[in-house]
Amino acid sequence: MPATSPREDALANLYARHHGWLQGWLRRRLGCRFDAADIAHDTFVRVLKACNAAEIREPRDYLATIAKGLVVDFYRRAALERAYLKVLAALPEAHQPSAEERALVLEALAQVDAMLSGLPAKVRQAFIMSQLEGLTYAEIAAQLNVTVRTVNNYMVKALERCYLALAARERLAP
Repeated sequence: MPATSPREDALANLYARHHGWLQGWLRRRLGCRFDAADIAHDTFVRVLKACNAAEIREPRDYLATIAKGLVVDFYRRAALERAYLKVLAALPEAHQPSAEERALVLEALAQVDAMLSGLPAKVRQAFIMSQLEGLTYAEIAAQLNVTVRTVNNYMVKALERCYLALAARERLAP
């Protein structure tokens, strides 16, 4: 059996000591052991990618902080999925996408939501009105009660966020 590195030992120790606690903590908040198990797993994947587990001073606080962010993402994604399924329910049967197409659209929606999540509400709203509803900057300005120049600035911020997110994704891709 190959020897493990100190970093791997520290992560294994962190996992052994705190995984059960984290999963229970998440189960109490989510009410579902399967979702709790998924988010606990994702939490440790984030730890693996982010740092050396031996450097963590308050492991439960650190794990809980990561897990809280993942829970927010989980609920945001569930809300997106519900909204998308509501739109699909209104479509005639002939226009219903396949299960694969639905999954791809949901993934794309989650990625766009993640890209825009840190932006102010009006910036997100302007971007969505432009890109999804096809409104002109003048129409957006009228609806948001701002100038066209402000809408232009909003769009620059939103597009910059999208560009940075895509660039980061490219760096992470194998």
